[in-house]
Amino acid sequence: MLNENIKNLRKSKGISQEELAIKLNVVRQTVSKWENGLSVPDSSMLISLADALDTSVSELLGEVTIKHDADDIKAISEKLEIINLQLAQRSYARVKTIRWLLIALCLCIVVIFIALLAINGSYMNWDYHDPELAVAGTIIHGFEFLFVRIAPIVFLASIIGIVLTYKKR
Repeated sequence: MLNENIKNLRKSKGISQEELAIKLNVVRQTVSKWENGLSVPDSSMLISLADALDTSVSELLGEVTIKHDADDIKAISEKLEIINLQLAQRSYARVKTIRWLLIALCLCIVVIFIALLAINGSYMNWDYHDPELAVAGTIIHGFEFLFVRIAPIVFLASIIGIVLTYKKR
């Protein structure tokens, strides 16, 4: 079937085997073998062959393409519109979720800053000869040290993220 389709399409376009071979960068005998059913083109050559014959690969392989009438096209366009609306709603929901997560992150940072202000470094006065207090005090101090340096950057980035999620589309 493929061999007949190649031959019929080539002849309907008024192209000789030699001309088709030149377009595809193959020898004329290769085109002849395809048309006589002695060999078949590989997948990449099949695409090039379809382009050279100004047709689709599916038509070249003998698949019948169905012409859609206006009602089918209208139904397909309505389905695509519904899908686009669903995608837009999903995208908006995702942006809204990100916005609320950023707001929650800002609130957490503020609460931790308030907690750190409330303890006012009281762990510095602990008796560090007690190993348990020494470990706890070191962990709290390390956390406070890192938090005070990193949290403002994260807070500002979160605020910028919140503002960007409110940006009009």
